[in-house]
Amino acid sequence: MPMIPDMTQDMTPDTAAKPTVPSLETLDRLAAIVGEKYAIRDADAIEPYLVERRDRFRGASPLVLRPADTQQVSQILRLANETRTSIVPQGGNTGLVGGQIPFDQGSEVVLSLGRLNKVRRVDGLDNTLTAEAGCILHDIHSAADGVDRLFPLRLASEGTCQIGGNIATNAGGTGVLAYGNTRDLVLGLEVVLADGRIWNGLSSLRKDNTGYDLKHLFVGSEGTLGIVTAVTLKLFPKPTDVATAFVGLDDPAQALELLTIANDLSGRRVTAFEFMPKVGLEIVLRHSTTARAPLHDAHPWYILIEMSGGGEDGALRETMATILEQGFERGLVNDATIAESEAQSQGLWHLRTEMSETQRHEGGSIKHDISVPVSKVPAFVAAARQAVEQLVPGCRPVPFGHLGDGNVHFNITQPVGADKTDFLGRWEEVSAAVHAIVADFNGSISAEHGIGRMKRDLMPMIKDPVELALMRVVKREFDPNGILNPGKVLPAED
Repeated sequence: MPMIPDMTQDMTPDTAAKPTVPSLETLDRLAAIVGEKYAIRDADAIEPYLVERRDRFRGASPLVLRPADTQQVSQILRLANETRTSIVPQGGNTGLVGGQIPFDQGSEVVLSLGRLNKVRRVDGLDNTLTAEAGCILHDIHSAADGVDRLFPLRLASEGTCQIGGNIATNAGGTGVLAYGNTRDLVLGLEVVLADGRIWNGLSSLRKDNTGYDLKHLFVGSEGTLGIVTAVTLKLFPKPTDVATAFVGLDDPAQALELLTIANDLSGRRVTAFEFMPKVGLEIVLRHSTTARAPLHDAHPWYILIEMSGGGEDGALRETMATILEQGFERGLVNDATIAESEAQSQGLWHLRTEMSETQRHEGGSIKHDISVPVSKVPAFVAAARQAVEQLVPGCRPVPFGHLGDGNVHFNITQPVGADKTDFLGRWEEVSAAVHAIVADFNGSISAEHGIGRMKRDLMPMIKDPVELALMRVVKREFDPNGILNPGKVLPAED
């Protein structure tokens, strides 16, 4: 895949920070902390740590460190702070905004947390799970399942992403409508600060009103304030009844009316409400060997609805049928199908989870992760489609995502037969138009993927100057020498 032009690609880290190129002596001392086996210096072995999955960002580093525990992370940061060595923390390297990738000067050391992968404690009575930052999300699901509990964070990358990275970016996923973002699932954190001190905040308390809630400073901070090494998470009872339906309709406004009906009739047990356009489903059906058309005819828009709860098995399916019946009566629903089995439910979900991945087979795709008020999603989609189609005639907008919480993945697939490199070369121009519309709707330019390198210089467009100033105060207080993931999240000061 060709490199995508990006105005932040060649920017140096934040000028407020004064990191230095580490000497060979410093690199040797850092390597000694983890042992040579876990200190990667070979260029070929380092390469996978230096590029993100979409190949949008590439960097350079003289050293990748793979510590075994929190104490080693503490020793690394203490030495890095003393020597002014920049540290870039990295989890599963599934981030999409470049927050986990070093810059190309080759002066930053990558700190990979994959060896901190223990589930320390699972408590079905307390409904909590304590895990280290390098735990893969899928393994956390399995550990929760072992005590008949649910951890509801669901992501397409759950087989490789790590919980520390989920916390660093405040990841969203398909369960936000019912359970909230990662922030809402965190009870406590263990964090290593820039000077090497360890904050043990692994509380499992549901209520603790004793001063500032420090954990929320670190959730979503992308490793710029401290490095999360462990977390205590909320667990939930596993649903005993689940109903899944796939619906064809004419426009997103009708979908919002259907959501209201679903919430009213189900007692707000809707746990997912995902939308996708006809063109998106066509792409999935064209390129996924296991995907099957869910409905007999094609429709302009589709909705995937899932409800879950603790009632009698099959009761929610009856509720789903009543919801869809009302949708038909009100002229909102053109056609629908309700999954008859777990396998059918997974098949319907497959159509949604493949929505992003299969777009690469159609050529270049310019992607956005935005949010607007739920009620404004239909108007935003219409305005953004019109804007990008005027900019790039023949392009194919593929807006999809979490309609229930206002999070739209507004992707634009290149025109059929267009030159991929030329199309991707217009990324900044197209994104500027989309983000301007987001601002008009009082939305966010990052709903669940973070800021990283990609969006840091857009922050002044959507953040109040006082808010940005306060963020910089927090950054300077927690990391006065600017060693933690410099150049990420916060734009450089004038």
